[in-house]
Amino acid sequence: MRPKVLVAEDDQVQRDVIADILERAEYDATRVSCAEEALSVLRAEDVDLLVTDMRMPGMDGLELLREAKRLRPGVEVVVMTAHASIETAVAAMKEGAADYLTKPFDKEELLVVVAKATERARLLRENRELRELVTHGASLGNIVGQSPAMQRVFELTQKAVSVNSTVLIQGESGTGKELIARHIHFEGPRKDKPFVVVNCAAIPDTLVESELFGHEKGSFTGAETSRKGKFEIAHGGTVFLDEIGDMHTNSQAKLLRVLQDGIVERVGSSQPRKVDVRVIAATNRNLGGLVANGEFREDLFFRLDVLPIRIPPLRERIQDLPILVAHFRAKISARLDRSAPRIGADVLEAMRRYRWPGNVRELENTLEQLFIMCDSDALGAGDLPEKLLEFTPQSGQFTLPLGGIVLEDLEQDLIRQALERSGGRIKEAAELLGLTYKTLQYRLKKHDIDRRELVQ
Repeated sequence: MRPKVLVAEDDQVQRDVIADILERAEYDATRVSCAEEALSVLRAEDVDLLVTDMRMPGMDGLELLREAKRLRPGVEVVVMTAHASIETAVAAMKEGAADYLTKPFDKEELLVVVAKATERARLLRENRELRELVTHGASLGNIVGQSPAMQRVFELTQKAVSVNSTVLIQGESGTGKELIARHIHFEGPRKDKPFVVVNCAAIPDTLVESELFGHEKGSFTGAETSRKGKFEIAHGGTVFLDEIGDMHTNSQAKLLRVLQDGIVERVGSSQPRKVDVRVIAATNRNLGGLVANGEFREDLFFRLDVLPIRIPPLRERIQDLPILVAHFRAKISARLDRSAPRIGADVLEAMRRYRWPGNVRELENTLEQLFIMCDSDALGAGDLPEKLLEFTPQSGQFTLPLGGIVLEDLEQDLIRQALERSGGRIKEAAELLGLTYKTLQYRLKKHDIDRRELVQ
């Protein structure tokens, strides 16, 4: 939406000139001739900026400024005067004016002052909206969401903060698992102790024991000094085992003892060391399914699955998209130190239709890319990358190719695409296809499709 500017000026010619300049610059300008009319508009609707003459019949500009701030605390005010003085400027600023203009002023001066003031109004409004999200339980640190699924995540996370139990966070890549883990640690009693991140998928199986539990000098080739492992380093704090589902089964057995007894032994040492560590694990895989397939130890799973938290993918909480966009818009604007473009309804609609396989992380990265590449103050459909446009139906119907299709081949191809996109997870692939879990299982058997072959 275009910024709304209310122009209060008793001289009709000047009022129309100012409003015309603003409208040609893509502002939504409302014209009034006195303070009383301005207050009527402010009572009826939200206004981003009030541009008011200092001297008008009846209530003057300073009085109008005071009343406007009382009615609409978020409105920015620019005062105009042909009787400039330091006293006038100081008085206006003390009452909360964003800036002032000395008559006569030119078009460029007007537009610069108005642009600064409306941008300030926008930033303050977005900060206010984000504070309201926190107040109304729609935010947890850097994670926002109003959907019932996210409210459940917030509820479980808050419960995890006050206890010392092991937490298992499950969710697709990019859903914010580490953010949840960090919130649990830094809001809890261990916040002043270490928070140590271990990427289980990135450590070769031969080095897991050394990385997690440490080693003594000379215990293996290259061990030139003794070294503490992650659990010793995290003593008193938290170890975050990211991508625990990718840990080799041999390493899982070594981890189990630490969870059971709180004891580690460095490689090359027989001396047990007691550690006080809270464990938070995370995975983008279905650990229950891995247990059923013999790919993950059942006893380790039960040790980890004390307080489970499942973070839904973005496509399952697409109703959160507007507040996520607002959150990232403010965050990216501050990071880039530049104004973020406005986002039109057509852009939001295209974003709603997209499946977001990379989830919230992909949304943030996409927005940052759009903001950097955008050369105007508003994003339109023409600025969108192809991946978003491809998911925006043009006619609402599937178009049959001229050469025709083999329906069974099309079905098999769509099933394979869905399984590849979901990482082989049948439940999520079924959701992508609009099928039930059992129906997709039946069609996998019918077409002899092995989902495991698609994700290797």
